[in-house]
Amino acid sequence: MNSLSKIPATVITGFLGAGKTTLIRHLITHSGRRIALIVNEFGDVGVDGDLLKSCSAASCGADDIVELANGCICCTVADDFVPTMTALIERASPPDHIVIETSGLALPQPLVRAFNWPEIRTRVTVDGVITVVDGAAFAEGRVTGDLAALTRQRAADPALDHDDPVEETFADQLACADMVVMTKADLVDEDARERARARLAGLVRDGVKIVSAAHGGVAGAVLVGVGAAAESDLAARAGLHDEGGDHDHDDFATVVVELPEARSREALAAAAKRAVAACGLLRLKGFAAVSGHDMRLVVQAVGPRIDTWFDRAFGPGEPRATRLVAIGLKGLDERALRGALANS
Repeated sequence: MNSLSKIPATVITGFLGAGKTTLIRHLITHSGRRIALIVNEFGDVGVDGDLLKSCSAASCGADDIVELANGCICCTVADDFVPTMTALIERASPPDHIVIETSGLALPQPLVRAFNWPEIRTRVTVDGVITVVDGAAFAEGRVTGDLAALTRQRAADPALDHDDPVEETFADQLACADMVVMTKADLVDEDARERARARLAGLVRDGVKIVSAAHGGVAGAVLVGVGAAAESDLAARAGLHDEGGDHDHDDFATVVVELPEARSREALAAAAKRAVAACGLLRLKGFAAVSGHDMRLVVQAVGPRIDTWFDRAFGPGEPRATRLVAIGLKGLDERALRGALANS
């Protein structure tokens, strides 16, 4: 079957906190297509999926968003991804386009390879792999967050191996890309953006386009319709982990922290900043209840940057709970994490 008769799928990958969810929110509210989303979280609290469901796009309703929270999507292809894809394409009215947001820890190559499985290869094609890069961090020579803190944590933990899983994951995400979106362009000046762009150009395959974006504002026509048929071009997308290699998530640790209502937005942001600094976190994200506010507070922390905003009112009967997901390297000090977050 010609790839033009298949449902196109866009894989959006990128490291923790790069801006994948913001990019997808912009895409589904401006594309004009009927889009189905598959959202993969690392951990058992669906933060990204909940944020996407709250954007209320007519072209992508809550029933069109499927969350896979049983682990990294590239490690659960047979158990989770293939059955989910099969269910989407066998709907009475299948979507015009499928968007897959991977976990920040996922390798895209095994996911793209899964599009050759018999259940889906005649019905769906990988239109393109979009790798999202934190432009502000990359302009400073970092792939994400505070890498100095991560280096100190690795040095203090003899159980960690000598390879850097952060760098390896980032390299594989770039190796598979058809396009790189460099986000947070508004946070750096033009000279810094050009330096970052030049460095990225040396890390990707020939012909891969690099697009700058502020607040996820990339036109849908740029992101979809790439026509890459990536599943038939795997040899050109080989990363550091080949098909027979291991992708061991024991290098990473995820902790869910439940807290009472925060005293204030500022107090919670300060506690999040302490936790990131004290524990060398890759990411801290979640939702919070704040005393005196009827709205739910979103918390997103990457390295030294702490972002908070009120996204919606708590629903009738919805508990005023605070649940945060912390992601770090193996050896994450859970006691120190909880202590840093306790006084908020």
